Amino acid sequence: MNKRWLWIGFVLLIIVPLVAVFILNIERVAFKPRVDARAVVLMDITTGHILLSKNGDMPLPPASMSKLMTELVILDEIKSGRRAWDDEVVISDNAGNVQGINIDLKPGETLTVRELFQSMAVYSADDAAVALAEHVAGSEKAFVDRMNTKAKEIGLSSETRFANASGAESGSNLSQALSPDDETMMTAVDTAKLAAHLIEHHPDILTTSSKAQMKLSGRGLYLSNTNWMLPSIGGPYSYEGTDGLKAGYTPKAGYCFTGTAEKQGSRLIAVVMGTDSKEARFEATRKLFDYGFKKTLTWKERLDDWFLNAGTTAALLYTPGISKDSHQLASL
Repeated sequence: MNKRWLWIGFVLLIIVPLVAVFILNIERVAFKPRVDARAVVLMDITTGHILLSKNGDMPLPPASMSKLMTELVILDEIKSGRRAWDDEVVISDNAGNVQGINIDLKPGETLTVRELFQSMAVYSADDAAVALAEHVAGSEKAFVDRMNTKAKEIGLSSETRFANASGAESGSNLSQALSPDDETMMTAVDTAKLAAHLIEHHPDILTTSSKAQMKLSGRGLYLSNTNWMLPSIGGPYSYEGTDGLKAGYTPKAGYCFTGTAEKQGSRLIAVVMGTDSKEARFEATRKLFDYGFKKTLTWKERLDDWFLNAGTTAALLYTPGISKDSHQLASL
């Protein structure tokens, strides 16, 4: 009898530690999600590790996600003191005639750098991006040179190149910086690296990118965020912890999105390029976030997060609404 209990004790002595190790690490195990997009990348911004990549090194048109580089160059200017948020920008004929998504800028009118930047970051306004580019560099073409120089400085690959400040397609006549032989192209990996650099060096960008709406002073105009995953917007695509970053669409690029979310001190960046619908890019990003947080959060952190957010995702059928007098992005 004593030998039997001794044997049982010996087996438990071996098994219990093994079970403990398994339990403590089971949260690190997650099945890779199936995502229907031309390219996707999931990055853990804390470590810089790529957790998932599908065609991550393939150069593709990024649509308005290229504005992340426009934002970076502008924010570098602000941080250096060469430009200020309250600087006034007189809208040129070129910026006032930019097509695409715009805030109807008129040649000769004056807005501040802050108003134009928020219009670009929140509403993805192409004319605001061009106006800022001209203000900083004298012309959009000169600004594009700075974008490409910055890309090399922060270590983006040679597959990524910028042709304009807005992400407009070649031949679309949306920007004078375009030529028939030039096209903005980015890889999903480079897009994630750019987003990570932007957040690391200018964390206040998340204060802007997380705004559900912004008011354009002097016009009584409310501009709605194109990121449907923001918790403040609500609806079936909202995702707790999301606070950025940039959505986009062009016929060549399809629907694209660079999202970032933070839970329990763990921050992820997801890049989705080339889905068939605006909804699909957010659904794909949700899958990536779920997968990533299963790999980066501990069991206890995931339980804490579940209890914290239980009951907050009851919306079923919903299209994010906006104020009656606000602009809405039908295409984005």
